[in-house]
Formats: sequence, structure tokens, C-alpha cells
Amino acid sequence: MRMPRLSAIVAAILCAAAAWGQRGDAHIGYVYPAGGQQGTTFAVTIGGQNLRGPEQVLVSGEGVSGEVVEWAPPLRGNNRGIVARHIRELIRFRMAELAAQNGRGEAPDADELAARRAKLEELPDHPLARGLDELSLVELTDRSRMLFNPKEQENSQLAETVYLEVTIAPDAPPGDRELRLATKWGLSNPMVFQVGLLPETREREPNDPAPSRNPRLDGLREKPDPLQLPVLINGQIMPGDVDRFRFIAEEGDRLVVQAQARHLVPYLADAVPGWFQATVALFDAQGRELAFQDEYLFNPDPVLYYEVPAGGEYQLEIRDAIYRGRQDFVYRVSVGELPFIASMFPLGGQVGVPTRVSVGGWHLPAQEVTLDTEVEAGRIHRVQWECSTGLCNPVLYMVDDLPECDEAEPNDTANDAGQVALPQVVNGRIDEPGDVDMFSFEGHGGQTVVAEVFGRRLNSPIDSLVRLMDASGRVLAWNDDYMEKDGHLHMGPGLLTHYADSYLLAELPTDGTYRIELSDTQGQGGEAWGYRLRLSPPQPDFALRVTPPSLVLEAGRSAALSVHARRSQGFEGPIDVTLVDPPAGFTIEGGHIPEGRGCVRMTVTAPKSAGAGAIALEFAGHAEINGETVSRVATPAENQMQAFLWRHLVPAEELVATVRGARRWMPSFEVACEPPLLIPSGGTAELPVRIAGNMPEKATPHLSLSRPPDGISLKEFSQTEGELSLVIEASESALEPGYVDNLIVDIEVAFEREGEDGKLRTWKAPLGVLQAVPFEIVAQ
Repeated sequence: MRMPRLSAIVAAILCAAAAWGQRGDAHIGYVYPAGGQQGTTFAVTIGGQNLRGPEQVLVSGEGVSGEVVEWAPPLRGNNRGIVARHIRELIRFRMAELAAQNGRGEAPDADELAARRAKLEELPDHPLARGLDELSLVELTDRSRMLFNPKEQENSQLAETVYLEVTIAPDAPPGDRELRLATKWGLSNPMVFQVGLLPETREREPNDPAPSRNPRLDGLREKPDPLQLPVLINGQIMPGDVDRFRFIAEEGDRLVVQAQARHLVPYLADAVPGWFQATVALFDAQGRELAFQDEYLFNPDPVLYYEVPAGGEYQLEIRDAIYRGRQDFVYRVSVGELPFIASMFPLGGQVGVPTRVSVGGWHLPAQEVTLDTEVEAGRIHRVQWECSTGLCNPVLYMVDDLPECDEAEPNDTANDAGQVALPQVVNGRIDEPGDVDMFSFEGHGGQTVVAEVFGRRLNSPIDSLVRLMDASGRVLAWNDDYMEKDGHLHMGPGLLTHYADSYLLAELPTDGTYRIELSDTQGQGGEAWGYRLRLSPPQPDFALRVTPPSLVLEAGRSAALSVHARRSQGFEGPIDVTLVDPPAGFTIEGGHIPEGRGCVRMTVTAPKSAGAGAIALEFAGHAEINGETVSRVATPAENQMQAFLWRHLVPAEELVATVRGARRWMPSFEVACEPPLLIPSGGTAELPVRIAGNMPEKATPHLSLSRPPDGISLKEFSQTEGELSLVIEASESALEPGYVDNLIVDIEVAFEREGEDGKLRTWKAPLGVLQAVPFEIVAQ
């Protein structure tokens, strides 16, 4: 049966409908290599899902540009088998050529090879299937091993590949960037992409220490020269893979080997412990292990320091701790006499007060640096210094608006406790294993006191324990690890999985002298074990994170986002969310977080006149706290899963939205009532929606609730001329009068057509969401 004839405009809609269904779902699983040296142009491979139709490479900051070369679908099923058979025939031919060259048989007939391959199915048009005839025997075997690794399992999250060409300007500022891929239908999540100062190289397989299965073939390989230091090595660990690299070092060299793996891909949703756990080791030329490291303090990415006893050839090895691997086990490891900050004290300063801090580590040109304290108080800030010996590792510090002091030893006992006056920030350090720091203060009965430690959140290895005691030594309150969670969602810094900082809030029973005791629960200590102890009455505050960090907006339409509120020290008030310096015509709807609520979904809308392109959006929250308006800029974040269960809000550098031109053949949909929508508890309310513009031929609008609150459902849906009606029902048992929130309504236009088998098929074109609809539950 022939398909009924459709108008040209509807046919175009049907062709695009499936692709528009991918909007917002573009996901990058890995970028390889995850960076490059200033002043270079190089090839980059991206693996992920829903990446079809790549159009633009977006890299934050200045001096980095990229061009899309090609998108490749997964090589699966019959196509994979076809490539395997062609490679097998070519390998046989190349082996026969090699045997003839060595006097063991006649040279193979190229015409016979061509005849055998002509009987095979035609090679698919795929990057990995092109140019096979030009590959050497070694290259063919390497291609075969890459494509047909028996240990590797297919993963749809990494199945699609996009090839890029990236250029880094000679004056591009070094450090971390964010790379996104804009496709015809979506915008990907951001991935870490680094601008480096060192010469870079990439691994070439095979480069593991295992005995070769084919020594004769290995004899044909060009053995790479030993690497010259300093150098940065890019690689990927595949299942069971171990990568080794030879390099030359001189006697007395003080080598710093710094691996980055988990930093590049923070969480793996389908692997335990939830990231690539890299290990590094050094070997001498005879293969004897000289040093090994599988982490750095609490950081999963290892750092190794080694003083070279004699000049000569050495080997660096990197692998996964339990020999896992796949394409997203990407690493960057630097080797050389490179600067590395191992300790800093103090870990912050008072806002607006010039603060000099001492730094310790390796190959540092100075022992003191100055922190920028002209920044927002109450937030953790990140800085990375470039010095004469290279680019230092980034450090974290905190700026506060309270008075500060440094601890003074000895203060291990009640008699030696340091005297502090509240409110106060104490900069301290657990100087050695077993050290205990005590501080005393005068308190009043009924007074509420907060003791909060900032240590692990500032990259200190301290695992703090805080105890509040009265003058007799009786413990009134204590805390080891303070963790904030909403179900499986961790509300902490995003990259920490051990929340080792302590927090306690207690009411003092009487007037008198009280003591705070601070120690490390694991009995550790040293130069790096710094902390900031904040002692004060409760300082109610909040912080916001907004997800996702990448949005797709169509001109004249809306997109949904979630704003998470981290409330601290007793603040439970409402928060209003706004756009900061929004582009002309951009608006936010439903920008209100009710009292005590931790997360609300909202919408942002682009005007009909919005031009196509990428823009950065910034959000801020505003709340009344102790009679003053407090404003906090929201941190963009990606909601990432760790090891099948836990979720983390991983901070991003910026929130980027790509604006698409309006599909003018599609109507727009507008809420036709004033907010809030009042829904009786146990009853229903009508939500009218106006249709502006003409509906395409044979098209039906379909609206549905997107992740509504428990107890809210769409009971009925009907359509009249130019208007839709949604009947919203509220469960009496789930929601009480006074509950307020937003409704997010998905919009789709469905088309039906008859297939060749005579059955009707439905195609759906998503049109984003309605502007958020604030609602309130009321009594009947």
C-alpha cells in the first residue's frame, strides 16, 4: 500500500520529528585527548550518545576553537562482521607478503586477494572501515584488536563517535576549560578540556609489559624513542590494559608524576566505585618496581614523587586498580620536575583583608603567595598559579566575613586551650599524628553555637572530629562526618564522596566556659592537615545549584531547569530566583522556592526575536535573612550518577544555552489563566492553554505533566477551537492546603500516517514545555 500524499510542510515535519525527539539528550561520555598544549592543532575524538548531526564545538574561555570533522554511528551487527572479514583477508595477504620477503614461500597474488574480497559484502562507509588497503600488517592487527577486543562490552552511552580538529592559540590561558558539542537537535553536557604548557604525546598500543603473543610481528613495529622530560602523556585504558612508557631521567632529578583520570570524568554511572581508579608506578630499565601510588591523600588521582638515584632509562606504568577499562577511562599524566603544591596555610582569609599564605610542595619558586580576598564571602574559591617552573595544581580556599585568628601551639589540653571570642574563624592545623587542638570560649545559657570545620572541602586530608564540652570536660555534642542528602542525591560539593568535615549546632545549658576539641579521627596529621574552624552563633544562609548546565531553547519557547537550595544554619525561608543581567527578552517563570523546600523546577523562556547561537545564562537567589536581603549566585551543575545509585551535583563553569530559530510552521502554546492555579485538595482545577497560530495538517497537540509532585496528576485533556483544557487533580492524602509548587507541562505535536503495511504510525515532534505554572493547594 502506498503512503498517502501529504503536504510538503507536513512531510518536512515528519522527517524532522524523530530527530527533534533527541533534543536535550546529547551526551558526551569521554573526550580524547582531554586537552592539549598551547599553540597546537590536533585531532580529538568524542564518544557518547545522541550526538548525530554535530554542528559546533563550544569551549569556554579564550583561545580554543574546534571544528567538527565527522560523526560516526556505532559499528555493530552485520557491518561489524563485514569489516572483520575484510581485515581478515588483508591480514592473510600481508602475512604471505612477509613470508615471501623472508624466503618462505611465493609472493601472494594481489588479483587473487581482490577476487576474494569482491565476494564479500561491500564495506560500510565508516571511518574505521576506510583506507584498509593502505594499512600495513601491524596497522591492520592494531585495528583488529581495537575493533574486536573480546574483553570489551558494548556500551550504548559511548557508541557514537564524533571526530574534531581542535586548535589552541599560543597565548590561550592554561588550565581547565569546558567543552560542549552542539548538534542539530541538542547541546551536550560539559566535559573537562585542558590547555597545557608541556609538550604532549599519545600512547601507541601495544605498550603493555606482558610478553608478546607474536614476537615476529612486534619485530616489525617501530620502537618509539624514550620520552624526554618534561612531558604530558595522553592515553586510554581498555579492559585488562596496562600502559608503559620509557623515558630518560638524570641523576638527582626530583620527579613529580601527576595523573588525572577521575578529574576528567568524575563519575561513571555503571561502574564501581564509580570512576576510573588510576594507579601509577615507576620501574627501572630492568623492570624492577621503584615506586607506586594509587591515590594522593584522599584524592583518587595519584601523585608520585621520586628522586632519581642514577641517570638512565626508566619506565612509567599506568593502569586501573582492578584492571577494568573502556574508552572513557581517559587519562593525562605529567612527568618531570614540575611544580606541585602539597600544603597551604591558612586555607583562606577574611573578605577584603590581604592574606599571605605559606605553601609547601615540590619545585615551587616561592614559599608564600597572596590570596585574592576581594571575592564573595562564604564561598569556596579555586586558583591555579602559573610560575617559572610550570603550571601548579589548583588549590581551594575560603573567604569569610568573620574575624580570624590562627591557632597557637601548645593547645592539646584544657589548660592550654586557645582563648577565642565568638564569632571567630580559627585557622589551624593538625601538625602531627595524634595532635589535638582545643579552644575555649565564654558562653551564656540558652545561647546557640555552631562549630563548622572546612577542611576536606578545601582539599585538606583532615577527617575531623569536633566535640563541644563544658568546663568539667563533659561532652555536650559531637560530630564526625556531616552529610547532606536528599534521598540518593548528595547535596555536598559534588566531587567528594567522603564528607569528612564536621558540623554541630548546640544550645548551651548555662553561663560559663566551654571548650571545642578538634582532632583527626584517623589519627593522622602533618603539614597538609589544615582546617578552618568557624565558631559563631547560627549564621542562616543558603546556596543554589541549577541543573542542567546545558540547555536548548527555541525562539519563543521555554525549557525546564531545576534549582536546588542548600540551606544552612537554620535558614528555612523562601527564595526568589532571577536571571542575572538577562539577554533582552529572556525571562524566568516559577522562580520561587517555597519555605523549607530543597528543590523546585522552573522554566526559562527565549523571546520570539531571539537570534540563533550560544549564550551564557546566570541565575541568582534572593532571600530575607535577619531583616536584610541576601543574594547568592547559583552555581551551574550536572546531576551525575555514581555506581548505579548515588547522584551528585557536579559544579560546572557556566550554564550555556543554545538558541534555535523558531519552527514557524508550528503553533505556540500559552497559559490562559493568572497564576497561581488554585487546586482544591482532593479535587480538580482546569488549566486552560491557548493555541496561537495554525496547527499543521493532520496534527494533534498532546500535553502531559513532566515529573509532577507526588499527588498531582492529569485527569483529563480536551481540545476546542484554539484552546486546550487540562484538568489537574490533587490527591487529598498526598498534599495538604498551603502546598505550593510549579507544574511543568511537556508539549508534543503528534502526526499519524499510514505505513506500507496499512497500519497507522504516530510521529511526535516535541515543542519544549509550557512556561512553568505556579499552583497552590487550597481547601475545598
